[in-house]
Amino acid sequence: MKLCFIVRPIAAFAVATLLYSVPLAAQQAATPIADSYRAVAQRIISGALADSTAWNRTAELTDTFGHRLSGSKALEDALDWILAQMRRDGLENVRGEPVTVPHWVRGEESATLVSPRRVKLHMLGLGRSVGTPANGITAPVLVVTSYDDLTRRAAEAKGKIVLFDVPFTNYGETVRYRGGAASAAAKVGAVAALIRSVASYSLQSPHTGSMSYDTTVRKIPAAALSVEDAMMLHRMSDRGQQVVVSLRMNARMLPDAQSRNVVAELRGSEKPDEVVVLGGHIDSWDVGAGAMDDGGGSVAAWEAMRLIKKLGLRPRRTLRVVLWTNEENGLRGGAAYRDAHRHEVAKHVLAIESDNGAFNPTGMSIGGTDATVAVAADIASLLAPVQATAVRKGGPAADVSPLYALGVPTMEPDVDGSRYFWYHHSDGDTVDKLDPKEMSELVAVMAVMAYVVADMPGTLPRAEPAAPQAPRR
Repeated sequence: MKLCFIVRPIAAFAVATLLYSVPLAAQQAATPIADSYRAVAQRIISGALADSTAWNRTAELTDTFGHRLSGSKALEDALDWILAQMRRDGLENVRGEPVTVPHWVRGEESATLVSPRRVKLHMLGLGRSVGTPANGITAPVLVVTSYDDLTRRAAEAKGKIVLFDVPFTNYGETVRYRGGAASAAAKVGAVAALIRSVASYSLQSPHTGSMSYDTTVRKIPAAALSVEDAMMLHRMSDRGQQVVVSLRMNARMLPDAQSRNVVAELRGSEKPDEVVVLGGHIDSWDVGAGAMDDGGGSVAAWEAMRLIKKLGLRPRRTLRVVLWTNEENGLRGGAAYRDAHRHEVAKHVLAIESDNGAFNPTGMSIGGTDATVAVAADIASLLAPVQATAVRKGGPAADVSPLYALGVPTMEPDVDGSRYFWYHHSDGDTVDKLDPKEMSELVAVMAVMAYVVADMPGTLPRAEPAAPQAPRR
């Protein structure tokens, strides 16, 4: 888990009056922002909780189009459908903004245990991996438990398939093996790399995700095994049994493809050139249906803006929903949005992204200064009816990280993540894992935070531009 600190809303204004930007402090010194928006926030929350459109639309999206990997027809068909639905909703300036995306194709794949017995293993190739030769790779398996373990046993690795059996601790620590296993194994002469899936729970479910290659070493195929299969191979190896696996992967990179970021607006009534962005990433991996990661987050942002419009509310500043493409294996959607809107980044007041799973919200993670956190804590006190008032300082979500690097404050809903890595990047990421009530609460959280920041007299304090952080994906 990330280290964090909590700013309790009861004390938030005492801090905020010291830390707000001067224009905001002058206008708000006597009354916390929350007091001015309590009635409208209750309207938004009541409207969200009375409606299950977010869950229903996520179900229709994922049932109809399935998973949506960059470069796929399914993604582009889904984008066409979303754009048409947004226009029917009466949102303004609905458009697709072009993005050139990588096009990786999984192809047919399998992993089979050959010795000490023959059985098909549960596997998924890792995104961006190269394939095997046409007749596959059959080789003994060397099981290691860490990069240090591989270094100690480097002399044993030549000509073998290296399996990293690394138990899940937290995502940031464990995902290092998904990203770097192939190149680490190649450096010591291995012919392929396998990892234990990056998952906190498993029912023989392999989990995919992006990997990358060190350009100084040979590219070898990389795949994930289910937790159970990785542990089985480890036990066999510990007994001294010879473990042999046959790996076949037709994975390949095709030429870049054209995709789009989906954009729609509710134009501001007084300051339309100032913008609050809210969204999620609409692409997914090519397994499951991308409901949790991140169809639900994308639809929750879309529904938040639709709800604000439905209630007849129009904030001072423009609300802009953005559904980014290619978060999963390239982050080109976030970069393309920054580049297309670089001329107005100084007018971006806030960027919100929901990409932690559309589960029960508990509060907000804030990317920005201590002063920004204080203002956010004041506003978040309005979310007491859905018990989502906790605010902490954190980094940006992936797609808003390019904006954050230019000084734009960011927010990301914190949610109950206890089940997130059960389904992450697996066939289990389907809409039945999401609860309609929890999704409605997520809509309420995003709508209240976005509306108040878009309407309040002053703006959030901005940070100095910084080097981009490596986002969690």
